Amino acid sequence: TLRYALPDAQTVRLVVYDLLGRQVQTLVDRWQDAGPPQTTWRGRGDAGRGLASGTYLVRLSAGGEERVQKVVLVR
Repeated sequence: TLRYALPDAQTVRLVVYDLLGRQVQTLVDRWQDAGPPQTTWRGRGDAGRGLASGTYLVRLSAGGEERVQKVVLVR
């Protein structure tokens, strides 16, 4: 589960990448209200296939800011 806080309503884009920089899944790409939304990543790519265990990067873009967090998927 990925949690983040939004100080005001804005467009949010939350994307998972592998360590080679390839986009594997878009989790959120929409307008969201202010508050503490959360989203669950089930370890699958955009095609719905399960991904291998390993390290991935999650990039949050909102309100002109970007943050990247490293996550580890364990199967």
